Amino acid sequence: MNNCSFKKYSLTLRGKLVDIDRPWVMGILNATPDSFYSDSRVMDELAIAQRATAMVAEGADILDIGACSTRPGAEVVACTEEIKRLDVAVKAVRAAVGNDVVLSVDTFRAGVAQHCVEELGVDIVNDISGGDLDPMMHNMVAQLQVPYIVMHTRGTPATMQQLTDYDGDVAAVVLEELARKIDILHQLGINDVIADPGFGFGKTVEQNYRLLSCLEVFHALEVPLLVGISRKSMIQKVLDCSAHDALNGTTILNTIAMMKGAHIVRVHDVKAAVEARKLVAFTMDKSS
Repeated sequence: MNNCSFKKYSLTLRGKLVDIDRPWVMGILNATPDSFYSDSRVMDELAIAQRATAMVAEGADILDIGACSTRPGAEVVACTEEIKRLDVAVKAVRAAVGNDVVLSVDTFRAGVAQHCVEELGVDIVNDISGGDLDPMMHNMVAQLQVPYIVMHTRGTPATMQQLTDYDGDVAAVVLEELARKIDILHQLGINDVIADPGFGFGKTVEQNYRLLSCLEVFHALEVPLLVGISRKSMIQKVLDCSAHDALNGTTILNTIAMMKGAHIVRVHDVKAAVEARKLVAFTMDKSS
């Protein structure tokens, strides 16, 4: 992909070096009854298996499995319940699509991350709190030695949208705060870090679009960049639509993100993202 904004990186997955030489598509699997987009909720084994199989067939590079909703205002479920849901979901996914598909676990709890990596064979830890909600998370990831997605947010899911006052430009503040955490992670021996600016987490609609408009600045972090915009309120509020009608807006914003060099797009709709990636790659190749 001859995109001047796209910088290649490598991750160590299962002891092997894997190149990110094009944007990866991460498909969302929510083993929860209360995720903000109802069509993404899959609670029973058959539904989970069917969704995972469909996403892999459509071209997903990673499946991201979560069992505790972190939408704005969400109530956090007990750790035992989160693990119970993940046990069902991860086992159903592995049975359906095999062991070759890369899985990430969407959790902010160190104990859940440990269980999923050591007991269930999950490959990546995706932490929406960047370690803020569990002080043991960073040390746990250092122990597990798996890639870690550090996301920027503020507060908790229940309070984050009350914490949108930034001292200065939101992009500069988010960049600085992510850089500080990445430095800490590297000092702990965590080499495979992926940065997520945290669209929709502790940001207003305007702040979200400011982050997207200058997404290139986050390449200064010198780690792969993940963008999670799929069907979020930043699309709904501008287009005056529901999450169910936000696919077109999602695809447009994912296209912008990929043209600005995003390495991973986290999506509910894999097929649309894969098609967008193909068109972006074709455009970039023809412009070089």
